[in-house]
Amino acid sequence: MEETSKMKKTLYLPLELIIHILLRLPVKSLARFKCVCKSWLSLISNPSFTNLHFELIAVTHDLRIMFISTILHESRSIDFETSLNHFSTSLSLDFLRPHFRSDFIIEMKSSCRGFIFLNCSSKIFLWNPSTGVHKQIPLPPVVSCIDPDDIFNLYGFGYDHSTDDYLVVSMSCDSSTDLADISSTFNIFSLRANTWKQIEFTALLNYRHFPYLDVGVFTVRYLDDSFYEQRLGFLCNGALHWLAVHEDLNKDVIFAFHLMERQLLEMYFPNDFDHDFNQDPTDCDLWVFGEFLSLWAIEDRTVVNIWVMIEYRVHSSWTKTLVLSTVDIPTRYFHPICYTRSGEIIGTDGHTGLVKYDDKGQLLEHRSYSNDREGSQVVVYIESLLSLPSDNE
Repeated sequence: MEETSKMKKTLYLPLELIIHILLRLPVKSLARFKCVCKSWLSLISNPSFTNLHFELIAVTHDLRIMFISTILHESRSIDFETSLNHFSTSLSLDFLRPHFRSDFIIEMKSSCRGFIFLNCSSKIFLWNPSTGVHKQIPLPPVVSCIDPDDIFNLYGFGYDHSTDDYLVVSMSCDSSTDLADISSTFNIFSLRANTWKQIEFTALLNYRHFPYLDVGVFTVRYLDDSFYEQRLGFLCNGALHWLAVHEDLNKDVIFAFHLMERQLLEMYFPNDFDHDFNQDPTDCDLWVFGEFLSLWAIEDRTVVNIWVMIEYRVHSSWTKTLVLSTVDIPTRYFHPICYTRSGEIIGTDGHTGLVKYDDKGQLLEHRSYSNDREGSQVVVYIESLLSLPSDNE
């Protein structure tokens, strides 16, 4: 009896220490530990705990790459730091099946705080692959009133720390009109308010209308609509960034929307940047190189040039950082998607392969990640236990 009493004393841990230990565990372990007892279920489900856990895991744990086969509709993920052929088990997409059409394609372009933005059969979903939490977002008002096939959309997804709110941003334009009459509308969906709101910038910017169009619009109208994909803004420095055409200036620009300040920003390309979006709208895009806004472009199907904006919104700080050769990649194509803690650059070959370069631009690895001959969608995300505002799914 005395020995049992001593064991109980020895096994006792104060709640503060238990929290300290749990906060450092991976999401997969914590999901299992919810079943240990009611107090752990309550603790691990508490928003304060999940937010603090995300802040810690974002600093201490590696990101993951998620890919979804566009035709086979399979999803898998991989740790950045492992070999590119070591994938985790498939993740369930059953919540999408009621929305499947015979010709549907899943588009997956962006993530924020563990949630992935999905576009399926012209429907928008936010999905946390670590927990299975998901939510369908209604289409913007302008999209719901017009044939979806006649709409060009620039979407964005991010988080406003000041209001603890997730925001979906949409810039939409009706392509059924003459090109000269195309104009855009800018809408924001607040998950906390569960509603869309149109933002008027014309008075502030002194323009006759919202002046930005996707760089792919002109290609679609004049060349081949197979080039066009709905773009998602890249989140960097609290703002979403897109490649766009400034109609009033007749100039290609980078425009951004700051989520907390609700402010439009505009930046110009590097002085030595020379890319014709009308000819190659998919051979150039933005990404985040470490913590910096970055730009990549394919040149002559032999190299990928990468520029980095060392000081945010300072044009003179644009620096060509790397030139990556694509001659040893069968597709001669490389789309960078992430920069690892060990200094490696990982991207896709535009089809079903992942490619890894070192920080000197040397090709390290090229692996296929799908049996889908039509290709897959790829996105970077952080595992999290977070839920969405008013989430009851």
